[in-house]
Amino acid sequence: QVQLVESGGGLVQAGGSLRLSCAASGRTFSNYAMGWFRQAPGKEREFVAAISSSGDLTDAADSVKGRFTISRDNAKNTVYLQMTALKPEDTAVYYCAARYGRVIYSTLYDYWGQGTQVTVSS
Repeated sequence: QVQLVESGGGLVQAGGSLRLSCAASGRTFSNYAMGWFRQAPGKEREFVAAISSSGDLTDAADSVKGRFTISRDNAKNTVYLQMTALKPEDTAVYYCAARYGRVIYSTLYDYWGQGTQVTVSS
């Protein structure tokens, strides 16, 4: 029902910045909480950041807090992840996810994008 498409991934040097975008389908985007997750090879998918449907509530994982910022533009049906001070440990496939209603800070989301690769070189 809800389709999500991530973009903006790529190769960046340590200390650099990158902005990821997630475009959502449908006319009810403003009713969905949105989250960003990542998965490195051989590791489980982990929570990165999330934002409530209205944008009034946000949270981020301790590993990225202070470096990554999540935001959304409901008029454009898009959520963003601004990443700064990138580290090699941030290398992973980054996934956008959506759930109807209240924001949660876990992997229990209903809809997922295909992911975009972020590689941070040392």
